[in-house]
Amino acid sequence: GPATVRAMCGRFTSTAPPDQIAAYFDAEAPEAALDPSYNVAPTNDIYTVVVEADTRRLVPTHWGLVPFWAKDPKIGSKMINARAETLLEKNAYKSAFRKKRCIIPVDGFYEWAVVPGEKRKQPYYLYRADGEPLAFAGLWATWRPKDAEGETIEDEGLRSCTIITTSANDTIAPIHDRMPVVLPPDAWEPWLDPTVDDMDLLQSFLVPAPNELITMHKVSTEVNSVRNKGAELVEPLPQ
Repeated sequence: GPATVRAMCGRFTSTAPPDQIAAYFDAEAPEAALDPSYNVAPTNDIYTVVVEADTRRLVPTHWGLVPFWAKDPKIGSKMINARAETLLEKNAYKSAFRKKRCIIPVDGFYEWAVVPGEKRKQPYYLYRADGEPLAFAGLWATWRPKDAEGETIEDEGLRSCTIITTSANDTIAPIHDRMPVVLPPDAWEPWLDPTVDDMDLLQSFLVPAPNELITMHKVSTEVNSVRNKGAELVEPLPQ
């Protein structure tokens, strides 16, 4: 039944060098680069665009939101996606939606469609028709460990994030009922600005992308294994 469909964005590709991604988003590049991957999976480190101290920066971030109040960072693996419709109802996302919004830049992402009469699902690769990066809407948080007395240990902490999803547009609906929120360039500045707290404005960005923005093709089930990371994963299946 529908409950077995992956109701999430759980894999994507990120292969561009960080200085190129940073330039696209008019952000400062990070000191260290992450390995390019055609099969980024939850709990991997990924790039996020954030504004801190009035500066837009590209920073490596753990994928899977760990709220500051979490007892254990493992909780993050359950929080790789946040539903746009319930952001303000969930403790894990409420404060981040107010103050810690980010953009997650990706080349493209995978979704799995149910194949009628079959147990296996058919993976698809989805990407912008014009080849530009997708700017996923996300939230971020910093978690710090506590000592035996329950006092916070002031170290660098774990910076983590989640991807916001909304209902699928007409292009994607035939294969999947959800899609990541894709922010158009004119939304980037208010979305990233931690001083913006107009909830109506912010929620107005959390809508399905225009139907013509994203195109897709079937790919092999090699992508199912997170061990596979190479460029062959996005190759279209022979018709």
